[in-house]
Parts: sequence; C-alpha cells; structure tokens
Amino acid sequence: MTVKSSVEIITEWDIVAARQLGRNEAKALGFGTVDQARITTAISELARNIYLYASIGVIEVERIETEAEKKIVITASDKGPGIKDVRKVMEDGYSTSGGLGAGLPGVKRLMDSMEVQSIIGEGTIIRTEKRLH
Repeated sequence: MTVKSSVEIITEWDIVAARQLGRNEAKALGFGTVDQARITTAISELARNIYLYASIGVIEVERIETEAEKKIVITASDKGPGIKDVRKVMEDGYSTSGGLGAGLPGVKRLMDSMEVQSIIGEGTIIRTEKRLH
C-alpha cells in the first residue's frame, strides 16, 4: 500500500503544514517519537530551502507499506535556480544564507538515504527516505 500526500511551499506557514503532514504520516506508519522528530526536522529543512532559495515548490510525503518493508519517502522539488555545486552544499558548515550550514548534510544524517538532482536554471529534486526498523 502506498499513500502519497503533498504540500505546496509558498509561505512560511506551508513549512509548518509540511512538517505536520510528515509527522502524521510517520506516526501512522508506526515510527516512534524520535524518528518522527527526525523526519519532521528533515522536512522542515527541505521546505525552508524551497522557501528561501526557490520561492515555490512542493514537499511530497509518501508512506510505503509492503510485506517486505515500511518506509516514508520525502521528495522536495522546485523550479528554482538550481544548486551550482551539490558536492559543496553537502559539506558541513557550508552556507549561502549565513546559517549554520547544517542543512542538507543534516538531512542526510537524519534520514537513511538521500539523492540530490539539480539543474542550473531548472530546479532541484531531493528524494530522501527513512525505513521503519
């Protein structure tokens, strides 16, 4: 069974809505409170990046439940400027906004896997997942 929901990110309030959606889906799948917090933190970071750098985008939350596995897949996509150097933004401490630079490296640590596809002038898609162990 697969359940997919999404939140369009346009305002800061949409970040809150995306977090809530992720928490609800993680809870419904059976994740404990610590992993729910990890998932909502990752969503918050991805949604904030959309808001700050692309102005508009979408957070998709997909709950996948089969006999073999249970997992949540988060996809953040936008039509923003793209990431010039993906390798650089994956380094701890690197920031283009003057923040702590924990963004995408932090998301990668919080989740089980992460893929980043970005094309300059076309946008970015980040897909990350957390498996229920």
